[in-house]
Amino acid sequence: MTTLALVSDAWHPQVNGVVRTLDTTRVELEKIGIDVAMITPEPYRTIPMPTYPEIRLTVARPRTIHRAMDEAAPDYVHIATEGPLGMMARTWCRRNGIGYTTSYHTRFPEYIRARFPVPLSWSYALVRNFHNAGVGCMVSNATLETELASRGFRRLVRWVRGVDTDVFNPHEPPSPDLAHLPRPIFICVGRVSVEKNIKAFLELDLPGTKVVVGDGPSLAPLRARFPDAVFTGNKEGRELTAHYTAADVFVFPSLTDTWGLVQMEALACGVPVAAFPVMGPIDVIADSGTGALDWDLAKASLAALDIPRDRCREYAMSFSWESSVLQFWENLQNANARMLQAASA
Repeated sequence: MTTLALVSDAWHPQVNGVVRTLDTTRVELEKIGIDVAMITPEPYRTIPMPTYPEIRLTVARPRTIHRAMDEAAPDYVHIATEGPLGMMARTWCRRNGIGYTTSYHTRFPEYIRARFPVPLSWSYALVRNFHNAGVGCMVSNATLETELASRGFRRLVRWVRGVDTDVFNPHEPPSPDLAHLPRPIFICVGRVSVEKNIKAFLELDLPGTKVVVGDGPSLAPLRARFPDAVFTGNKEGRELTAHYTAADVFVFPSLTDTWGLVQMEALACGVPVAAFPVMGPIDVIADSGTGALDWDLAKASLAALDIPRDRCREYAMSFSWESSVLQFWENLQNANARMLQAASA
């Protein structure tokens, strides 16, 4: 059986798009007969990340992680994150002459700049070195590919994300927790942290009710500053779907996401999207007619009210996890084949 070592610093109990993407990828790969060895923080000692305690960083010794990689004896290695585990797995690959692929899930340079006065050029130099040392870097969309290429990233290949249209569907009864709220209901789902720009959503002058689903380091200050908004905390599975279906518009205020899986979840539930015209929304919504993109986010939110819900659901149905994971697997094989071909030339 072919074995893939899938290395990620982002893993349960974190609740975010990266974890959902990687966990779904693992499940779908196992369905087609691939043995997936997960190298994650779960079995190791961790410490909270500065300014973001919900994210835990692995402090295991490199030899411990290298031993885990030895035991996995992978035919392929994919390193999903640039954190401590990713760096240690990278060292193991280089020592053993094994090529690895990466994926660019998170715009870490922008996230760092949102918290500390670190020049983007410094952060991008570190991240670029990490990804360029691999045999291929997977990106979710054309906008991200163009931006990274302009910053000197090489061997970029496309990996489009999917959405579980069985879990996220328009038929789930709306959450009774939101039934009493004045309409229209504008909902935002995601990590409640500075880089998600949720404050911009809460500052909008909109009728009805604003609802924020999620948790994170900015939750307490935002709840105190915006007492008229509804903050529900994290929701998952059918309960999350019920919150989507209770909403009239999904508002996505992020300026830093590379894709925004929550947009696809909302569309699968028949909820139109309002967002800024930036990477992620530009690529997910495009010219599908399932969302409104405008630098005036209030204007976009009101315009999205007129978008038919069945159009949103129909569009989301074209993004399957099966096709997404097959694309991932083909990228992995092709990148390693190119490495072997170059080595034998």
